[in-house]
Amino acid sequence: MKKLLSLFSTGAFLMAAFPVFAQDGDATPSGGSGSMIQTLIMIAVALVFFYFILWRPEQKRRKQMAQVRNSLKKGDRITAMGIIGTVVKVQDNSVIVSLYDGAKMEILKAAITDVQASTIEEKAEKSVEASDSR
Repeated sequence: MKKLLSLFSTGAFLMAAFPVFAQDGDATPSGGSGSMIQTLIMIAVALVFFYFILWRPEQKRRKQMAQVRNSLKKGDRITAMGIIGTVVKVQDNSVIVSLYDGAKMEILKAAITDVQASTIEEKAEKSVEASDSR
């Protein structure tokens, strides 16, 4: 956040120092309309900056995560609030997850932060079983 703030303040300084926005020394003041235009331009630049740097990537990330949550299926491994488990049943707004010792827990889909496909889990379980049988 500090980097974004410093980048924005640097951009604001450069826009203010740009010769296009400088007032002429011999022009009569007309009620401060020149400073009003500068202010409006700065606000517009700030809005464009925030849209492309903050809001747009966040919207894309949210849409992608919503798509991943809606495509959950039985056998997927999920992480939600630090809890790792395997999906047993998918419901409308929640999933039922099997934990390590076979305990089951119902978790809201909105709380899921990471999803791993079931094929990865099956390979990991097979390798654990093979190492345990030795």
